[in-house]
Amino acid sequence: MPVPQAVRRARKRQPPPKTYRFDARLNEQQKFLIQRAADLEGRTMTDFVLQSAEAAAEKTIERRTMIILSARDSELFVDAILNPKGPGPVMRKAAKEYLKKMGLR
Repeated sequence: MPVPQAVRRARKRQPPPKTYRFDARLNEQQKFLIQRAADLEGRTMTDFVLQSAEAAAEKTIERRTMIILSARDSELFVDAILNPKGPGPVMRKAAKEYLKKMGLR
């Protein structure tokens, strides 16, 4: 099925995604180590470094986020146990209906 002309024009007008430059200084040992690993995977050094850095960044963010959420959740849980709130109107209504249906009231 042919692509409509309006769609083809819209595709052509989209600017390419913006890219950023990242430079790093390596000593000889680091350069050879990274180059060897990239060669073993059949990738360029740049591709290897970027993918490795991205994976490490995601892992760090995930680990730190879990720790922060766990601490926050722990505080909320302890607060709920030590300072329980009474049932709200919906829960009270449900309890009354339950007792009525069960013949307990």
